[in-house]
Amino acid sequence: MSATTEAAQAAAPSTPAAPEAIVQTRSLSKTYRDFWGRQKVRALKPLDLEVHRGEIFGLLGPNGSGKTTTIKLLLGLLFPTTGKALVFGKDSSDVSKNERIGYLPEESYLYRFLNAEETLDFYGRLFDMPAEVRKRRTQELIDMVGLNWAKRRQLKEYSKGMTRRIGLAQALINDPELIVLDEPTTGLDPIGTREMKDLIIKLRDEGKTVLMCSHLLADVQDVCDRIAILYQGELKELGRVDSLLKVDEVTEVRARGLSEEAKSEIREVIQRHQGELLSLDNPSTTLEELFLRIVRESEERPGARPQ
Repeated sequence: MSATTEAAQAAAPSTPAAPEAIVQTRSLSKTYRDFWGRQKVRALKPLDLEVHRGEIFGLLGPNGSGKTTTIKLLLGLLFPTTGKALVFGKDSSDVSKNERIGYLPEESYLYRFLNAEETLDFYGRLFDMPAEVRKRRTQELIDMVGLNWAKRRQLKEYSKGMTRRIGLAQALINDPELIVLDEPTTGLDPIGTREMKDLIIKLRDEGKTVLMCSHLLADVQDVCDRIAILYQGELKELGRVDSLLKVDEVTEVRARGLSEEAKSEIREVIQRHQGELLSLDNPSTTLEELFLRIVRESEERPGARPQ
């Protein structure tokens, strides 16, 4: 090989490595049958998708669309009718993979007479964690989910939102690589919902892979990198959130400090180029942003009234 050829190869751009697939499904389906073996419900039609390392992947769909069935198949809690599911390259029926997974079900099944510290210590024991590690990890997670003030109260005294928080802490006790969240914001008020979404993003930034399912569009849009939309057990859409939400035929221009004369000129330019002016107005915020702003201002200025 000549020096010129070697130099050309060295200068050539390297092909980016394909993202590592943590979860894979191949023609995965699930049909529930009655006592006589007759088809009763086709909960999931053949599904093909991948979840990549270090991303937040959302399963989106209305109730009964197959989201929870998909998660249970991945965790090995159900057996597929056809196809297969792979997690960390292992078949979903291989229970050894579960040591690397954290799972928050839609309804948390926790012991009501234990407090937060006892609950996390109990689940730490299930993973054979040493006592010192359990103690340190328990306090870290209680601080993370904001329950330090109630860590010695029995869970039977917790609200649904508080139970959701300790459920997330329990799912993280083993420092998992893959975190599976089923309706993570159920029962949370707007502040708790925002904090939960911030936690999910923080987990991704720490290198975790998050698979979450929800029927709440705002939650999925705010945190997910890619989504799969399911309807009646069938995959309807798959892709990056920013790409799926982009409206190609509409051009958005945002500016500040324009005079009425400038706005009039903009209208004339659009008309001159045979465009259609859809809107030229002040942007609006979201109800969530408005609510959180009011709460923050109220905490900063107790007793103040809106002007």
